[in-house]
Amino acid sequence: MRMMIYTCAALALLVSAGASAQSFSFQTLDNPGDPTFNQLLGINDDGTIVGYFGSGQSGHPNQAYEISPPYTEYTGRNQNGSVQTQATGINNAGFITGFWSNTNMGVGDANFAFLLEPIVSKDASINTIPRLTGVAPPTSQALGINNSDVVAGFFVDVNGVSHGFTYSVRTAAYTTISIKNASSTSATGINDNGQVCGFYVNAKGNTVGFVRNSNGGVLTSFTVPHMTFTQILGINNSGVAVGFYNDANGISHGLYYTPSTGAWLTVDDPSGILGTVINGINNNNQLVGFYTDAAGNVHGMLINVVP
Repeated sequence: MRMMIYTCAALALLVSAGASAQSFSFQTLDNPGDPTFNQLLGINDDGTIVGYFGSGQSGHPNQAYEISPPYTEYTGRNQNGSVQTQATGINNAGFITGFWSNTNMGVGDANFAFLLEPIVSKDASINTIPRLTGVAPPTSQALGINNSDVVAGFFVDVNGVSHGFTYSVRTAAYTTISIKNASSTSATGINDNGQVCGFYVNAKGNTVGFVRNSNGGVLTSFTVPHMTFTQILGINNSGVAVGFYNDANGISHGLYYTPSTGAWLTVDDPSGILGTVINGINNNNQLVGFYTDAAGNVHGMLINVVP
């Protein structure tokens, strides 16, 4: 099914300590059938975006979709047979990662990781996580994919602990990502150089963003100064990462971060009175995510760096 969507745009300049001034333009992309809840989660180098509408609360299921320039219509990308689906990442070949559920209870819904083939072919799914005995409900999420068809995500074990993973679709190689002294770990994105980003909970109970080099190499941890909650959710081939942090009032702020230099920026949508989250970045420095307006409605967001 296809439906028209509407857009609006804004321009803002946002600066944080440790980084030079940078300008960004903001565009709202919402499914008009549900103007109250949209999230954009992944974008490839062609500018094709995946996301979903619907909060996931009972009676308001997540419904995945894909949109491409000029962003005037969307195509549903729900996992076949699912009750609700989130599409979270897309590579240049059009492979989509995400997770689905067979219920919409609002609380306690299972999550099953999947991979969808490009839209030109028959939809197919690959469960990237081995079935875990004893977990109730089962929880595994595929959150990003690179152009070598390597997926990043996490699963929850029998003790309720989250573990990051990477999974190669081509070779079926599956690797768990562990961080020393972390009580839980989630991998959220991977670039073509094999750098994995994500977040973990440290010994103090703080949520810390990370970027790990390929083959389990150097780990760079990052938290916004004086904050206790930072998540890194996407990374491009230049090593630029995006995500968000929560301030002392619990309001989320978009994060634009360069691990190699330590420079970072706060990037907030001008309409994001109650918060901004950046989920994905492509190699053309386009960002996607969502913001919450003053009325509490959640809107999909596309950000372009202004030359």
